[in-house]
Amino acid sequence: MADGSDKTIAQGGAEFRGTNQTGMRAQNERVVLTLIRRHGALAKAEIARLSDLSAQTVSVIMRALEEDGLLLRGEPQRGRVGQPSVPMTLNPNGAFFLGLKIGRRSSEMVLTDFLGNILERRINLQVYPDYADVLRFALRAASDLQETLPKEAQSRIEGLGIAMPFQMWDWGPIIGVSPAQMEPWRHHDIQAELQAELPFPIFLQNDATAACAAELAFGTGSQPASMLSFYIAYFIGGGVVMEGGLYAGVTGNAGAIGSMPVPDAEGELRQLIDQASLVLLERALEARGIDPMTLWRTHAQWDIPDDIRNGWIAQAGRAIAHATHAAISVIDFPVIRIDGWMPSLIRAALVARVEAELAGLDFTGLERPVVQEGTVGADARALGAASQPLFRRFLTGLTR
Repeated sequence: MADGSDKTIAQGGAEFRGTNQTGMRAQNERVVLTLIRRHGALAKAEIARLSDLSAQTVSVIMRALEEDGLLLRGEPQRGRVGQPSVPMTLNPNGAFFLGLKIGRRSSEMVLTDFLGNILERRINLQVYPDYADVLRFALRAASDLQETLPKEAQSRIEGLGIAMPFQMWDWGPIIGVSPAQMEPWRHHDIQAELQAELPFPIFLQNDATAACAAELAFGTGSQPASMLSFYIAYFIGGGVVMEGGLYAGVTGNAGAIGSMPVPDAEGELRQLIDQASLVLLERALEARGIDPMTLWRTHAQWDIPDDIRNGWIAQAGRAIAHATHAAISVIDFPVIRIDGWMPSLIRAALVARVEAELAGLDFTGLERPVVQEGTVGADARALGAASQPLFRRFLTGLTR
């Protein structure tokens, strides 16, 4: 392809487009950073091949990114002929990001480096997400986390992302508090109020969509071009990946899979949120006289009765299978990923149950998708929040 035209290269499910036209430096920088993030250390010739950029353009971009402290030069690799190639990697200290996850039972803020490693975190357990309390926690945590960085690094904080359920004011009766206690969420804008107090950009995204974004940005292994992502926490939610990009929809609420009607064990239609959320486990523990906060103190291991655990897995697995079956009749997702705030053994058992339930459904005219475990885990919402300024400032081809 001749200079002056665009080309899209599909790599690991994401689209990368470079152009040799003048005035496109910012776009090309995003292309280079995205390629290195996806593939690891890359030399100039490899980036030129993957992006369709000229060697000269790549040289200029990589030199600028190195001077900006975003790339690190590796050891020269000698081949059989020609000059040795010099692989470039992302500088972990090139940029930092804050991610605020607002949940039903806890709020959490993390500080990540340029690679998505969580450097520090602050957690606030809560009976319910009181607006004033969450705002105070967010401002205090942002200040504390900034101070954990050396002075010269604090200016490299590129932004704070928020991951939270939308329309929080509607959740009062569901989470066991009065509507009046949740009403402040209707009349206050936490994004705007944080922006007024903090010196960097603030971004907002639905929490389940953010969890899907974390899978795209930081997930391990190959990334499918399209997938439907389920994230299970107090409530279940979802995210949609289309043609390598996170699709948030017109209102930012695409993948609101929790609202999908699916049959329960008796064949009655109920919303997925009422059949596959962790609130059901919490209620079952309460009914047995067991402290339900055991679910929220740690995700690594739950000491809960076998019958309660297995009953929830069976119910949630059946419901997620029916939601998957309905979803792929609209968009032929080849991959379904399931993640959440839960021990890895329970996640694996849930995936196996979904696969077993799908085997009993009629796929005439449809392609049965592959069901996989998510690779980010319990930190997906917080990391997805932190990924928002990363996407906006440094990446391309991953968000829509």
